[in-house]
Amino acid sequence: MTKRVLAPALGFVALASATTAQAQQQTCVAAADLGDTVLYAMPIAYDAVSTTCSKQLKRDGFMAQGGDAFIAKFRTHQDKAWPGAFRLLKTFMAKDAAAKGGTGTDMTAMITALPEESLRPFVDGLVGQMIAEEIKPDSCGKIERGMELLSPLPVENVAGLMAFIAEVADLKDPQICPVAPGGKGK
Repeated sequence: MTKRVLAPALGFVALASATTAQAQQQTCVAAADLGDTVLYAMPIAYDAVSTTCSKQLKRDGFMAQGGDAFIAKFRTHQDKAWPGAFRLLKTFMAKDAAAKGGTGTDMTAMITALPEESLRPFVDGLVGQMIAEEIKPDSCGKIERGMELLSPLPVENVAGLMAFIAEVADLKDPQICPVAPGGKGK
């Protein structure tokens, strides 16, 4: 699988900071939270791809023919996935603050003080914009093909598969917390 398939999850992670890779202390994230981030961010990524790739995608391609039905399954899981995605966001905000020499408590306290539901529209808009900026016109067909390959899977399996790929690939930013054998993560 290409990096582009992980783009929705990683795009959401990138929201926290463009400099998280420079953090001195590595923070791990629960595989379940990364999975929730995939569930939450997939509709945002789909909308970004639809807009950015509108001139590159075929009228009889997957997104035109079956894309709405595919992404509707993810949209129904967004509310349930938001808490895990929000935990991942807070983890990276704290990590970013620590990397910049702070403790992360100021930003985390500010985010924690705001109602989570008030942050969602802001997060959605920012993540959508970040993902759209990363899409290259020549990758539109590959992204569409990736979505088509994932479309027969239940959304929970897509989320779990993306977290598993990140874990197996030994992704360092975000690093996946160790999972106990037979477990689902922290």
